[in-house]
Amino acid sequence: MRYKYLPIIVIAGGLALSSCKKDDDTDNSYTEAPAIYQKLYGASNVYVDGDEVVITSTAVPDHKSPYFLDTQWESSMYEAYNGTNSNFVLNPNRIATSSLTFRIPLYPAEASNKESTPMGAMGISLNGIPFFNQYAAGGTDLGAEIDSFDQYNGHPQQTGQYHYHMEPLYLTATQGNNVLLGFLLDGFPVYGTYENGEAITNNDLDSYHGHFSATADYPDGIYHYHITAQDPYINGDGFYGTPGTVSQ
Repeated sequence: MRYKYLPIIVIAGGLALSSCKKDDDTDNSYTEAPAIYQKLYGASNVYVDGDEVVITSTAVPDHKSPYFLDTQWESSMYEAYNGTNSNFVLNPNRIATSSLTFRIPLYPAEASNKESTPMGAMGISLNGIPFFNQYAAGGTDLGAEIDSFDQYNGHPQQTGQYHYHMEPLYLTATQGNNVLLGFLLDGFPVYGTYENGEAITNNDLDSYHGHFSATADYPDGIYHYHITAQDPYINGDGFYGTPGTVSQ
């Protein structure tokens, strides 16, 4: 199973390697990541350590937000809420720099025993912002917390870590709604709300909120998650594969 997806990654990357590398390391066990990971443009660093892809991020968004108010970025990045939710309420938290390190499987495979997603970061998006699951703090329904999502569907938690529970609207607007949007901790990719020109609904997906099919990045097919407009939004009953780790 370990080598099941390596040929797919090589084909998708055209044998090119990522320019991101662990600059201060002299251990030959660290190598450049396959080209697919170049798409994580918001990551601070991406490299391969053995059978893991290591991704670091500050989790500061590259788009404007009302949550830049009263921060060092206010003059250039603050933007008052201008979304469509008439019930929007600014929560008391403000965006701050995080220090996230994701270690995800280079060769993702289905897990024999599925694990639940954690509270906090369960994956990383193209712009370096973590994906959170479909629950609010304490494992409760998102409910009213949705009213604190800014115009790009993100908000910061108590320590200032900005994150997405739902469709990352900035990414789907700038990158596309049918493209790779990131990876979950089990190494399987996350795609947008469309596939082959059709909107994806929960009925198209399994209980983990994914399915197996070919994509532009993986023409031979791969299991992948899809973001939908309905709960659970990004992930369902847990990880399809064996998750790696995230530290901060």
